[in-house]
Formats: sequence, structure tokens, C-alpha cells
Amino acid sequence: MTTIIRSCGALAIAGLLLGACAGMSPTEQRVLSGGAIGAGGGAVLGAIGGNAGLGAVLGGAAGLAGGYLWDQHKQAEEDAYYRGYNERGRRPPRR
Repeated sequence: MTTIIRSCGALAIAGLLLGACAGMSPTEQRVLSGGAIGAGGGAVLGAIGGNAGLGAVLGGAAGLAGGYLWDQHKQAEEDAYYRGYNERGRRPPRR
């Protein structure tokens, strides 16, 4: 019975956390997902090295930075795409 209650609780918490991400901008989503991926990877590498907490913190910080840089790259790509359309006198396609 206890495992069923814990499973339902974990499922409810996961649903709330995922629902909280619904109103985020693309920049916020990319930075947050980069931080989460970095923290997970850092925790695994830190556990191998003997300190999972430190690995998670360092990996999360690196992931946040990587997510932000990835977002800047994607924004520059999108700007170049729309500049190309504007220079040719065409309307950009609908999204």
C-alpha cells in the first residue's frame, strides 16, 4: 500500500513540475532543459568520482550556460532566416 501512495505522489509531483513549464519562453525552456541535462550528467560523473552533489552542481551550471548559448545560436539562425525573406521581398511563411 505504501508503494502505491508513493508512486501516486511522485506522479503528481512530476505532473505539477511539467505543468509549470507551460508558460515559459523558448529561451527559458532551453536554459532550464540544459541545466537539467547537465545536472543529471554531472551527478552521474560525480558519483563515479565520489561526490555526486558537487558533480550535479557543476554539471547544472555548465548545462545552464550551454542551454543559453544554444538559445542564442537558434535565435541568430531564425533572425538570418527572416532577414533572407525580407531581402527578397517575400512574406515569411506562417508558423
